[in-house]
Amino acid sequence: MNNYVLAYDIGTTGVKTCLFEITGTIRMIDSASGGYNLYILDNGGAEQDEKEWWQAMCDTTREIFARSDVRPDQIGGISFCSQMQGLVLVDDAGTPVHRPMSYMDQRAEEEIKKGIANGLQIAGANIFKLIPSLMITGAVSSSVKDPLWKYKWIEANEPDNFARARHWLDIKEYFIARCTGRFIMTQDSAWSTFLYDSRRGREGWSKKLCRMFDVNMDLLPEIIDSTEEAGRLTPEAAADLGLVSGIPVFGGGGDASLIGVGAGCVQSGQTHIYCGTSGWVNTVVDKQTVDTSNMIAAIVGAQKGKYNYFAEMETAGKSLEWVKDHLALDEIGIYLDKHDICETQESGKEKAYTSLYDYLSEVIATIGPGAGGVIFTPWLHGNRCPFEDPDSAGVFFNVKLETGKTELIRAVVEGVCYHLRWMLECQDKKIRTSQAIRFCGGGALSDVISQMLADITGRTIEVVDRPQNVGSVGAAAVAGVGLGIIDNLEDVGGFIPAVKTFTPDVQAGALYEKNYQVFRQLYKANRKLFKTMND
Repeated sequence: MNNYVLAYDIGTTGVKTCLFEITGTIRMIDSASGGYNLYILDNGGAEQDEKEWWQAMCDTTREIFARSDVRPDQIGGISFCSQMQGLVLVDDAGTPVHRPMSYMDQRAEEEIKKGIANGLQIAGANIFKLIPSLMITGAVSSSVKDPLWKYKWIEANEPDNFARARHWLDIKEYFIARCTGRFIMTQDSAWSTFLYDSRRGREGWSKKLCRMFDVNMDLLPEIIDSTEEAGRLTPEAAADLGLVSGIPVFGGGGDASLIGVGAGCVQSGQTHIYCGTSGWVNTVVDKQTVDTSNMIAAIVGAQKGKYNYFAEMETAGKSLEWVKDHLALDEIGIYLDKHDICETQESGKEKAYTSLYDYLSEVIATIGPGAGGVIFTPWLHGNRCPFEDPDSAGVFFNVKLETGKTELIRAVVEGVCYHLRWMLECQDKKIRTSQAIRFCGGGALSDVISQMLADITGRTIEVVDRPQNVGSVGAAAVAGVGLGIIDNLEDVGGFIPAVKTFTPDVQAGALYEKNYQVFRQLYKANRKLFKTMND
C-alpha cells in the first residue's frame, strides 16, 4: 500500500498543497502555496474564479513533485480541506453557471427577507420556518451569507444562468467533480446548506425544507462520508496536475470539520480556536445544540456521532492582513522609499524576519496590554456571531494625540482576541468548553498573539507543530482512514501533541478586562450608526 497522500487546503485567498507520509505518524514531507483572488463587489458580493482555483492547484502540485523524491505513482490518495458555505452551481459538464460565491457573499438581503426574515419572528427568523428548521437540522438558515440565500439570489437575479444549473456544490465538491467527474457532497457540506436532516445520514436531504424554501431537489447531489472514496482521478485531471490517473479521491471535509481534527481535538469537550482569514471557536459535542440568539450551532463534522459547536467571526487573520497592508506599510507617499522588513535589513542588524507578521509581533510586544486604551472592532466585512449584521464595520475607539501606529496595530490584534473571547463565553452558556484550548491557524505562529489570547481568555493555550497546516493534517487523516492506514478519526489525537503551552498572566488579564467590557458594548452603541452609513 502506498502511504503517501496529497492534501489540498482550499482557503479563502489561496491553496496549500501538502504531501504527507502516514505510518505511525502523519508526517508532512513538503508543501507549496498558490494564491487566487477574492472579488469583493459593491453590492455585497464576494466571488472567486474557478479557473484561478484550478490553476493554483495544478501549479502547486507540479511544484512539489519537481523537487520531491516521491513519485506521482506512489500517491495512495487525495483529499481536501476547504472553506465552507460557498455556492457553486454547475451545468451538466461541471462548469459553473455563475462565478463561485464565497461564504463571505452577503448580497442576498432581499432574498432572506422574503424567505425567512418576515412575519412573526424569533431571533430574526419566521417562527413557522424556524421551528421546522430546528427540528430537522438543529439549526436555521438565518444569515444572509448562508448558501440557501445565495441560491435564491441567482434564481431571482440571473434566471438564465439559474436555468442551466444541474448540480449544487460547495467549494471542495467542485474540486472533487473536477478531479473525478462525480457530483457529491460530504455530510458536513450538506448540513451547511441547512436543507439536510442529519438523522437520516446519507439519505438526508429534507423534502419538507426544500418545499418550504422552494429549492429544486434535483440539483442536490448524492451524500457520502468524509472518509469515503468519492471517485478516481480522471486522465484529464491527472494530466493537468502532473499525476497519474486512477488515484482514489476521498470526500474530505470543510475547514470547520477538519481543522479541529488536524489540531488533535477529536474527543468530546475539547475546544480549539482558529485564526486564519476568518476565525472561530469550536467545541466537540455529542449532540446537536443551537443558540439562535448568539448565532451558534452544533454542526455536522467529519466524525460520526459527534458534532462541532461552532461560533464564527468573518475577519480574524484578514484583519491582521489589513493592518499589515494599511497601517504597517506606508501607503500615502510621505517617505521617499518604503522597504519590506523581510527583504531589506538595516546595516548592523543581525535579526532576520521570516515574515512581516513576525516583525509586527515583535513591535506590538514593545507596548503593554491594552494598546494605550485604544480598542478596535474587527468587523471589516460584517459579522456573524454573536450578532448577525452585514452593516457592522471596523472602528478605532479612544484614539488620542499620544496614540501612535504601534498602539493601533496592537489594538487590531487585541480586538480579534476580544471577539474570540466573546464567542467562547457565548459557547459556555450552552455547553462546557475546555480549560486547555488548542490554538491553530496562521495567528498561532506568533508567540505574542498566543500569549495575548491566553491572557485575554484566561485559558491555557496549546499550539501544535505547524499550526497553519492543521487543515491539511485533518485532510490527510481522512485519507488515511479511507485507505485503511488509520483505524478511525478518534485515534488521530494521540498523533498530534502540543509543542508550546501558554498560561494566562493574571496581571495582564486584569489590564485587558476593562477594554474587553467596553469592546462588548461598542456594537450595541453603534448598531444604528452602522446601518445609517452602510445600508
